[in-house]
Amino acid sequence: MPDSNALETLIQSLRCLPGVGVKSAQRMAFHLLQHNRTGAQTLAQALSRAAEYVRHCERCHTFAEHALCATCLDVRRDTSKLCVVETPADQSAVERTGAYKGLYFVLMGKLSPLDGIGPKDIGLKKLFDRALDGTVQEVILATNFTAEGEATAHVIGEGLKSRGLQLTRLARGVPVGSELEYVDLGTIAHALVDRR
Repeated sequence: MPDSNALETLIQSLRCLPGVGVKSAQRMAFHLLQHNRTGAQTLAQALSRAAEYVRHCERCHTFAEHALCATCLDVRRDTSKLCVVETPADQSAVERTGAYKGLYFVLMGKLSPLDGIGPKDIGLKKLFDRALDGTVQEVILATNFTAEGEATAHVIGEGLKSRGLQLTRLARGVPVGSELEYVDLGTIAHALVDRR
């Protein structure tokens, strides 16, 4: 006999997604059950397969189905450059630009002492070992421009500064296509300081 709470369990399970509250979870559950039961089955199978087979790449820590991800295995990548990002989504965003052809290290988070997340929790030792492997010459700090992202970039920079590596940080400034009067003052200030 099916679980009498199957619908409520589905709704509560959908709420674990970021930004999904009760109403959004209900809408998703009702839509899948009313209009797309095949999609619901496909989604369930995809989630089950991903949970079983997706793990972390042994070299860069991103998601992969094998010991090494496709990026780390790509012999065309520039092994002298290592871009440090917070999440696989950040890595994907950098990749979509087509402007970067080096390798990555994915922290899977950022330093946040208030949340109890320290250097061990985001694998800084593994990052330092990777950056100091003798191949990497430049470490690009591509953490987000939040307080936690800035703190994370600072700690990484301090840890690697005296090791003979070139350290760079993503530039920040006025977005393409924007008008100055609508850009926040912090962005304008950083754009002026980092002007070239």
